[in-house]
Amino acid sequence: MHMEMRESPHNHPAVPGVPAVAAVPGVAAVPADEQRDQRDGTVQPEESGAGSRNRLLARDAISAAQDVLLERYRLASARTAFDLLRETSQRLNIKMHTLADAVVRVPGPVPGADLWFPGRGRSAPPPLPLLGIDQDRSVRLPEVLKAAMRRVLDVTETDMGNVQLAAGNGVLRLERHTGLDRQFTDFFAFVGSPDSATSCGYAAEQRRQVTVRDVSTADLFDEESRRVILRAGSRACHSVPLVDPHGVPLGMISSHHERPLNDFSAARIGALRETGTAVGRWLSWYRRTTVLDALEDLHRRASGAASAADPGAAPGPAAEDAGRRRTDGRTEGVRP
Repeated sequence: MHMEMRESPHNHPAVPGVPAVAAVPGVAAVPADEQRDQRDGTVQPEESGAGSRNRLLARDAISAAQDVLLERYRLASARTAFDLLRETSQRLNIKMHTLADAVVRVPGPVPGADLWFPGRGRSAPPPLPLLGIDQDRSVRLPEVLKAAMRRVLDVTETDMGNVQLAAGNGVLRLERHTGLDRQFTDFFAFVGSPDSATSCGYAAEQRRQVTVRDVSTADLFDEESRRVILRAGSRACHSVPLVDPHGVPLGMISSHHERPLNDFSAARIGALRETGTAVGRWLSWYRRTTVLDALEDLHRRASGAASAADPGAAPGPAAEDAGRRRTDGRTEGVRP
């Protein structure tokens, strides 16, 4: 499919080698979440199909993590693995799908080891003064995402937007939204699958900001996607990658606009880039601390459950490799 792309005159690198913004003469994007803002209470026929697809994708993520735990710890049943995930999620105050994604993504512990991450250092969270968050108190992920979305919407002067986080294999999962109807959020709950084409997915792939000037004329969308976006009241959007210190997107914030957009000024692009960099660094810290703390807790309790079920059992020979799986079949280390 042909999609004409044009660089904005305000192109400033967010990190070395990463262009900051590309303007698309007509693209839009995004997703779905646990907290649903609904403009329209009616249920459209396509919602049931999108909702079923999204529930299936969510179940697949949990199922993949269960399979890893079953193989690694020789647990008694898939139910035991599920209960361990759920209990750790509750104890460590981390979303279950975030924990499940990490179980699949992060290389597993050495078989039989007491600790998953021996000798792991700890660091303080990076400051977030742009978001008005006090560095001297602990903050949770939902608070950071809410403040980050508000910051982007203030800069872009709109009240519609959403936040997505990377869930592995190039997929973005909707975590938070405002001003978007349920049909939209259900339809775009997961972005990045082979059959989807969105500005947020393109921004993640290109590692730069992307402006969609007019959804109604964008070549990027099929007609169903275009209809869902326009029905939500979005005629244009702008996607801002949340990048780690290596420039890898860990998430995306997209603003949606009721009217077609012109290019943002260099000052606004710079403010959005600064926000994306700051929030991306915090997300990188969150992955290295909160998420790894949860994995360590899960490892301790799963090892205990395996020992209780079979005191003479040891992790199987495939246990070390089980944790190295990703949904795309490659390995991935724990990177800051």
